[in-house]
Amino acid sequence: MEWILLIIAVVVLWIITRAYLNKKRREGLLTKYGDPKIVEMIMRRMFWEGQTQEQLLDSLGKPADVDQKVLKSKVKGTWKYNQRGRNRFGLRITVEDGFVVGWDKKD
Repeated sequence: MEWILLIIAVVVLWIITRAYLNKKRREGLLTKYGDPKIVEMIMRRMFWEGQTQEQLLDSLGKPADVDQKVLKSKVKGTWKYNQRGRNRFGLRITVEDGFVVGWDKKD
């Protein structure tokens, strides 16, 4: 019986801590970006065309790998997420001059 109460207490504490950290993260993102719609999309781990690199990092975190090319008129990169094997990724997001311009998502 004591173990069950201990497990319940740990789970409740974990839920409360998680809610607090989510609230703090949301507040920090709102201060950073000033737009509740952008903050909501970031909190839902979404990505979209026109999203900045910084917003992408806040949304999905650091990519597993990045390929970058510096061309005459632009900097083009491919941010790779969800590694599935050697040089195989479930998501590749194309970033040009600091903004998301497209992606390729494998199911």
